[in-house]
Amino acid sequence: MCDQRTLAYIVTVRLSTVILPLERWSASREKWRRAEELGFHAAYTYDHLSWHRLADRPWFGAVPTLAAAALETSTIRLGTLVTTPNFRHPVPLAKDLLSLDDLASGRFSVGLGAGGLGVDADVLGEPRWSLRERADRFAEFVELLDALLRDPVTTSTGTYYSAVEAIMLPGTLQRPRPPFVLSATGPRGMALSARFAQGWVTTGRGADQNEHCADVVAAELSRLDAALDDAGRTRDSMEKVLLDGLNDERPLTSLDAFVDWAGRYQQLGVTELVIHWPEPNSLFAADVDVFEDIATNGLNQL
Repeated sequence: MCDQRTLAYIVTVRLSTVILPLERWSASREKWRRAEELGFHAAYTYDHLSWHRLADRPWFGAVPTLAAAALETSTIRLGTLVTTPNFRHPVPLAKDLLSLDDLASGRFSVGLGAGGLGVDADVLGEPRWSLRERADRFAEFVELLDALLRDPVTTSTGTYYSAVEAIMLPGTLQRPRPPFVLSATGPRGMALSARFAQGWVTTGRGADQNEHCADVVAAELSRLDAALDDAGRTRDSMEKVLLDGLNDERPLTSLDAFVDWAGRYQQLGVTELVIHWPEPNSLFAADVDVFEDIATNGLNQL
């Protein structure tokens, strides 16, 4: 039985999914429709040109995939999880996001991250950025993207990203703009999230591979709450998202395993759990029937 202190931290949790853009739309469209039928809060996709973990598999673009998904669905939220500065510039990206928000009738969320090393970082032939430059670029990227999506015309001069009378008419359906969900776990990223984001996402992976994912997330959430306090924001003003599948936990093996896993993170204060749509012959392989049972019944048992 939970004591009163534990109950104070229990929050309402929503369940979402990530659908990787691995198939032609003629095959993929049914997954997006089915995600809505199963009652997922949101369906996301990764924004890569290719992904090192599945480098030998087909990979389609996030923006056209989400545009097609927006026209196939009517209630489920859609979004990137995440898009990065690795091969994006805020001005054309803002125009794409404005268009996606319109196609989705205001059901769109913008997942953003600093990006990392790999194909996306090298494909344009530029020298690799240092960690400091990557953090500097990300901060400037988020700030300019925020302005572009809020204002009809934006002029801004930055070290890395600029805009000269960038016109964003008619503006997004969601006001003042679609919600940002930032992947940022360091002190600077936490502060950036507290300043600009409506949601924050983690994978639960720490620098120490032996540290339990729940301990990593608990420490991150504590730092995030401190950043929100420093920014003068209430702690419940930020959605706290956990993306599963990129750590050593296996909540999709059974309904009971999921309920145990979800309950653990619910008590920590996570408000949205994101699980990967089963993909055979990958690290996201899972039984489809178990996955659908979790989608339908998992949260009801918390």
